[in-house]
Amino acid sequence: MDPILFDSGLGGGWDIARHASGRNGIDLAGYRDCGSAGLDMQVVPGRSCVMVVDVGDGLDIDTGSDRWAAGGVVTGLSPGAVRIRGSRVDCVEVRLSPVQVYELLGTAVSSATAPDELWGEPVRRLREQLATATWDQRFTLTDAFVMQRFSYRPAPEVVASWERILASHGRVHVGELAQMCGWSRKRLWSRFTAQIGVTPKRAAMLARFDRAVKALGAGMAAAEVAARRGYADQSHLHRETVQFAGRTPAELAGEGNIRSRREPLHYR
Repeated sequence: MDPILFDSGLGGGWDIARHASGRNGIDLAGYRDCGSAGLDMQVVPGRSCVMVVDVGDGLDIDTGSDRWAAGGVVTGLSPGAVRIRGSRVDCVEVRLSPVQVYELLGTAVSSATAPDELWGEPVRRLREQLATATWDQRFTLTDAFVMQRFSYRPAPEVVASWERILASHGRVHVGELAQMCGWSRKRLWSRFTAQIGVTPKRAAMLARFDRAVKALGAGMAAAEVAARRGYADQSHLHRETVQFAGRTPAELAGEGNIRSRREPLHYR
């Protein structure tokens, strides 16, 4: 596992832990605000889905079009920045691929929603168990909760298309994917959207954007990001950054409280 990275603006009072699931591709992280620092963070779309179960004072979730208070959040791949606020955060986060979300639910998660709406009483019992558990116990309980619910199988062609999109960093056309699957474009579009939550074209855009966000955060100039990450030009990067994150590339690079869904939540 990578080491825990404490952001320079984090300050004291945060207890952070990380854990690798027994299932490939799933990572867990734990965050506890021990100093009442509070949280106000924007999460932009990426290539991963995120499930957060909070046992603190609850989270305020703002998707721009909807806002609610909940004991956590589950995000899909659907574009649009999600703002998460909390006065005393104490949570476990699970990162999964959209394929794994389908394996859990038998459907895609196309937008942000509360875990209670997806699992009801079982996730409420999990929250009660997490409240008094150590980090090791929390990870064991959460991992078991997830593993016990893998009961659906996505179409192999959909899985292969998703993996091809990731491997190409979004530089693949829908026609190529359809030919690879032996499907018509219409059938690929329909099945992929139903099981991943976005169209193949939008998934490719998000895979490309995910890499662009990481490069901008690492200090790469917008013009260089556009040239190296598959954009037609800097204006193309600008349009998609505003569309997905509600920010310009410069704003996205400069705001430390924005994180891609590809990485565990890091608070400032």
